[in-house]
Amino acid sequence: MAIFKAPKAMRGGIPICFPQFGNGGSTELHGFARNKIWMIEDSPPPLHLNDSHGKSFVDLLLKPSDDDMKCWPHSFEFRLRVSLAADGVLNMISRIRNVNGKPFSFSFAYHTYFSVSDISEVRIEGLETLDYLDNLCQKERFTEQGNAITFESEVDRVYVSAPNAIAILDHEKKRTFVIRKEGLPDIVVWNPWEKKSRAMGDLGDEEYKQMVCVDGAAIVRPITLKPGEEWTGRMQLKVVPSSFCSDHLGF
Repeated sequence: MAIFKAPKAMRGGIPICFPQFGNGGSTELHGFARNKIWMIEDSPPPLHLNDSHGKSFVDLLLKPSDDDMKCWPHSFEFRLRVSLAADGVLNMISRIRNVNGKPFSFSFAYHTYFSVSDISEVRIEGLETLDYLDNLCQKERFTEQGNAITFESEVDRVYVSAPNAIAILDHEKKRTFVIRKEGLPDIVVWNPWEKKSRAMGDLGDEEYKQMVCVDGAAIVRPITLKPGEEWTGRMQLKVVPSSFCSDHLGF
C-alpha cells in the first residue's frame, strides 16, 4: 500500500524521475522532482495546437529550491502538461529548459505503474532483439532473445534505443496498453517479484502480481542542455482491446 507521507515518494501512478533515474547521481533515488509540490502555470509557452485541442489539460511548473541547488546546482524550468482526451488517451509532455549559466546533464523517466490482472499472464511486445542493461547483473549488457517479454522472476532492465511504440498485453483482462513516446530513447521494465515485494513496506506481499512498470526514459545517454536550450519528452498511454494486435502498432 502506498504511503502518503512526505518526504517518502508515493508508490504508484506516474512518478517523474528527474534529474536522475535510480541512484547513480548526487540526488536522492530517482531524483527530487517526484517529491515536489508543483505550481499550476496559467500562461506557459505555447505548444502545438493539437496538444490542447479537444483535451482537458493542466500545465505544471517546477523550479529548483535552495535545497535542490545544494545537491544538484543547476537552474532549470520544468514544464509538464498532462492532458486527457474524451476517448481516455493520456498524454504527458515534459519540457526542461536550462536557465543556468553553464551546460548540465540529466536522466529522466516517466516511471509508469500499470495495473495488470496477473503478471505471469502479461507480455510486452516491441522490445524483442533489443539490447538491455540488466540492473540485477551490475548493468551488464545483454540482447533480448524472446519474441516478447514475459515474467517468471524479478525483472529490472533498461532497454536501449527502443521503438516509439510498445504494447503491454494483459491476456486475462483482454486489453492492451499502448505506449507511444518521443524524445525518450529507452524503456525501463521492472517487476520486483515475491522476495523484494516482501521487503517493501509500501507494496503488499502479493501485489507484485498485479503491477508492472514500463517507463519511457532517457537514461543510457543522459540529456545535455546548453544555456537556453530546451528538451521535450512526450509519452502517450492508450488502452485498446487485445484483439487490436501489435501488427497495427507499426513495430
